[in-house]
Amino acid sequence: MSAERTTERARGGCGPVRASKVGRWRALALILVHVAIAAHLAHWALAGETLTPLEPSEAMETLERGYVNAGFVLFTAAILSTLVLGRFLCGWACHLVALQDLCAWLLGKLGLKPKPVRSRLLVLVPFFAAFYMFAWPSLRRAMAGSSTPAWEAHLSTSDFWATFPGPVVGAITFLVCGFLLVYWMGAKGFCTYGCPYGALFSIADRAAPLRIVVSPSCDGCGHCTAVCSSNVRVHEEVKQHGRIVDPGCMKCFDCVSVCPKEALSYGFAKPALTLRSAQRKLHDFSWGEELLLALGFAAFFLAFRGLYDQVPFLLALGLGALGACGLLLLVRAVSRADLQWQRLRLKEGGRFTRAGRLVGGLALAFLVFGMHCAAVRWSSWRGGELLQEAQATRGAQRTQLIEESRAHLERAASLGLFADARLDFQRGSIAYTRGERVLAEELLLRAVEGNPRQPFAWLGLAEVRIARGALDECEAALQGALRYHPEFAPARERLELLRLRRAAEVEPPR
Repeated sequence: MSAERTTERARGGCGPVRASKVGRWRALALILVHVAIAAHLAHWALAGETLTPLEPSEAMETLERGYVNAGFVLFTAAILSTLVLGRFLCGWACHLVALQDLCAWLLGKLGLKPKPVRSRLLVLVPFFAAFYMFAWPSLRRAMAGSSTPAWEAHLSTSDFWATFPGPVVGAITFLVCGFLLVYWMGAKGFCTYGCPYGALFSIADRAAPLRIVVSPSCDGCGHCTAVCSSNVRVHEEVKQHGRIVDPGCMKCFDCVSVCPKEALSYGFAKPALTLRSAQRKLHDFSWGEELLLALGFAAFFLAFRGLYDQVPFLLALGLGALGACGLLLLVRAVSRADLQWQRLRLKEGGRFTRAGRLVGGLALAFLVFGMHCAAVRWSSWRGGELLQEAQATRGAQRTQLIEESRAHLERAASLGLFADARLDFQRGSIAYTRGERVLAEELLLRAVEGNPRQPFAWLGLAEVRIARGALDECEAALQGALRYHPEFAPARERLELLRLRRAAEVEPPR
């Protein structure tokens, strides 16, 4: 049943759909979340040290290195609370949900209500992402035979922004995941097709004894479904199960607020461990199209992940979803006489509309851009792999691997549209190995200027400078490494050797 038909039905018998009374309270809660974020940043700026970021992604550091940080504590507490209360954190405290809801609200003011895209394969992406973030580090360590790191408290930091992207990339992430995906794939588009944290919350939600339940006074008017911003078909769920079992429900309580019969409430009910939401059977694509979407997502994700040492994991997920839909749109544009996406008619009677030419052109441009990014990413990745392999070998084979690595890295540099600090570090290391010290210093200097959190780039720069006798500049490079990594032992050792060398040079002969 379409959103229009649901709304029409909702207006019959129970009057027009009312505005939710809960929305303003949830908006206030989400605003306060952003106020708290601003206060956290202000405390860091003023004190120089603050609580580690309250981001679920920080849990990766706990699992990988044993550092128990505030993000891990928050994420663990959120999952445990979800096991009892249901999926509350997403709807009432997630800053990315706030952006998505803001976008949906703005579109609503323009008379636009994006239809939720329903894919059977893309909906699995968040679960694969969660596995990669939270299970793969431990699994990889076990396969390598490495020991599990001892856990230690790491609740404060002086480098708060170390794990976050810069302002430009951060803004692009919010634009893609918070706005474009909503317009292109429906409300909560990123939650549905990208968020790894939501995947874990949705699993925990199935065990929760507290959920939205219905009383016998419900007459199935559909007001609840009309206002749900999480794409849950509430009136169908409660009719079939007596409660909401869809793990996508974020406990926003809009449905409870607008029910004209006051039939919905939040209370105890049997957990939905073995129940499957009927709406999960709904889909918009054939299996051939589903496969195309999955392959397209994988291709775009791999093309963008880590591109130019800038694109973070979550942004790559969002770009992958956009690229997959754009690819499918282009295939449909070629094979169909009539085409519509969301509310836009793109093709009628075999002819493209004005909107079709615009959207098709953008989709084609994004496809070409993605192919270019894939070429850059492949060359930089392959060059890095060969360089790492060369560092573990000796003799003629090492020389050959270095030359092959250099060819790939130079190709990536020539194709690239933007600077890449990691690429500059790798190229600088090879230049130093080849005896090209002037070029090596230039590249390594660019590397630390582009990303000063690369300790080995600072170390390489120090090696180049000490080779030409620039002791003061060498010390500055070593201090640069320690500024961002105070416990970086190689820099400390070389700094101590440098000071001993200076002391020996000024000591008068006996």
